[in-house]
Amino acid sequence: MTFYIFLIACCAAASTGVIFKPGSWYDALKKPGFTPPNWVFPVAWTTIYLLLAWAGYRLSLLPGSQTVLALWAAQIALNTLWTPVFFGAHQVITGMVILTLLWLVVATMVVMALQLDLVTGLILFPYLIWLSIAAALNFSIMLHNR
Repeated sequence: MTFYIFLIACCAAASTGVIFKPGSWYDALKKPGFTPPNWVFPVAWTTIYLLLAWAGYRLSLLPGSQTVLALWAAQIALNTLWTPVFFGAHQVITGMVILTLLWLVVATMVVMALQLDLVTGLILFPYLIWLSIAAALNFSIMLHNR
């Protein structure tokens, strides 16, 4: 049952991508050469959200995981916030601030999860890699689309 609670939270975050689609505004932005093709985004996010739910569930079973679970809650809130700010409101700089905070929270969460359970920490690592790509992309868009 606990896994499904984490999965529902991830689905809520994912739903912002359905509501606030990139659209023509995003298509018109000057983007760096390392921008993944559009089809990669839903594949990557679906995988990450499933891994996040699994990691949250695993963390909930571990004694002493309260702080890491609080970080899990903070990251899903920030994750949910980024899409409407960036794609909905077209606030690239504010999106960068949110993404920076999200990266810091997730990096801390990964380090703490690794200390509690190696497998759970490794499950979270692809998320940190993807956020690093997203942050570089957001930063490049911020610099080249004033």
